Amino acid sequence: MTELGTPPAGTPPADTANATDTGSWRRLSPRMLAVHPVQELLRSLPALLGVAVAGSTSGHGPLWGLVGLVLVVALGTLRWFTTTYRISPAHVQVRRGLLRRRVLTVPRDRVRTVDVTANAMHRLVGLARVEIGTGRSDRKGEQGLKLDALAAPDAHRLREELLHRLRPGTASAAAPEAAAARASTTAPPPARTNTSEQETRLATLDPRWVRYGPFTLSGLLTVGVVAGFGSRAVSEAKIDLSKVGPVRGLLDQVRGAGWLVGAVEVVVALLAVCVLASTLAYVLAFWNYRLTRHPGGTLHVDRGLITTRATSIEERRMRGVELSEPLSLRLAGGARCIAVATGLRVGRGAERGGSLLLPPAPREVALRVAGEVFGGAEPYATPLVPHGPKAVRRRFTRALGPTALVVVVLAALHEVAGLPSWVWQASLVLLPCAALIAGDRARSLGHALRDGVLVCRFGSLVRRRNVLTCDGVLGWNLRQSYFQRRAGLTTLVATTAAGRQHYEIPDVETAEAVRVADAAVPGLLTPFLVRPEPLTRTSGVTPRGSR
Repeated sequence: MTELGTPPAGTPPADTANATDTGSWRRLSPRMLAVHPVQELLRSLPALLGVAVAGSTSGHGPLWGLVGLVLVVALGTLRWFTTTYRISPAHVQVRRGLLRRRVLTVPRDRVRTVDVTANAMHRLVGLARVEIGTGRSDRKGEQGLKLDALAAPDAHRLREELLHRLRPGTASAAAPEAAAARASTTAPPPARTNTSEQETRLATLDPRWVRYGPFTLSGLLTVGVVAGFGSRAVSEAKIDLSKVGPVRGLLDQVRGAGWLVGAVEVVVALLAVCVLASTLAYVLAFWNYRLTRHPGGTLHVDRGLITTRATSIEERRMRGVELSEPLSLRLAGGARCIAVATGLRVGRGAERGGSLLLPPAPREVALRVAGEVFGGAEPYATPLVPHGPKAVRRRFTRALGPTALVVVVLAALHEVAGLPSWVWQASLVLLPCAALIAGDRARSLGHALRDGVLVCRFGSLVRRRNVLTCDGVLGWNLRQSYFQRRAGLTTLVATTAAGRQHYEIPDVETAEAVRVADAAVPGLLTPFLVRPEPLTRTSGVTPRGSR
């Protein structure tokens, strides 16, 4: 993505790569005039409240609030008048800004993904937002190319146009397509064809999958955030919760039943709230989920109940699949699939940005979907090479060592500072828990190399099985800590342009790490390998043990 300077007044910005691109500049849907002001109002609500409160000291609070409201609405309206876009045979351009005009340009052959999202307000007026991914959207300070928003049919048609274009190899058809594209820039877009019959459906949401919602623990995070904001608001408002009727009644009930019974009741109530919140979050995020394969070589993921999202991934950008099994989800027999592809956002919460292929679902379904999307069934069922007793010992020392240190410190504080004895005694429960986690992590360790596909598995709280094509590996990092060097172990890291951009095989023996790296990408490590020469008898030297 490139950013051009401000064009001269009255002239459209010139295309920097192809002067023959003659696409006309278009505006967003005029229905956004009803959406932008509301969005700006919600975004500026804290500032408007501050202006109203500050103005109330001079007796003109309503007036200042009205002035701020008018400015915010005007700013939201100007966003529509100052934003235009252009689709040419070679580029996608977005021009925005009033005082500081910017033109964002994306070559069409750099388009990796196209996301079409529609929140409740967009759906109410029949709009959808288009976000074009180029593989750089995760970089700090990098703004993606967004069209907020187009008419929903136009947004879906634009997604198909950008991703289902002719490949570079079809040179004979490229000229007619370019001519048709140039001719269609001034004409209304053609009617969208029904491609549902051409698509192959790989997976759809089964309502029974909702039972995995409570095991995602997303509700725990939601409850924590709400509780944090609520406690801060109560503190700033100087409200005594003990004097609020329902809270006072709850406290009286806890005191009457005893602190132990009351604590159990509170924990059960919080658990019920977390389960309900997690289930609701699952339904809102993944209802109407559908994964399909288009004949043009793309995967489509559609999901969402209130806010809908449609993500398209080119299969030629796929470099692998990650099978993710958090501990709570694994205990329930569930898993989820995450795409390892160039141009996708990763690591953004439970939904993994646009890289999620399958929401929490039965593990058998996850294995089937992963095999159909990438690599077939073999990489996900192949036996893995264990990492040996040294790696197992390291799992236990790393888990039990810090835990035992915590217990010792608490016991010392009991003797020195008078810490209650039940604190360090209760901490003893952490030792068997740490041992269980260490054993699970040891069982998870493993790797394999089959037919140009690298498989690695590790983790306990979140067990991951990464399946990567060796063609997508750009380099290797062999990392050793002080304790790893003493144990003869190495963490082998495969670097790639897709997904997390680095995938680890932890605590593997050094010789095995070098063998895997050299076999996965032949010739990459050859200049750096030192192979032992066979021992031969020379004059004046007698091999040890031959006397």
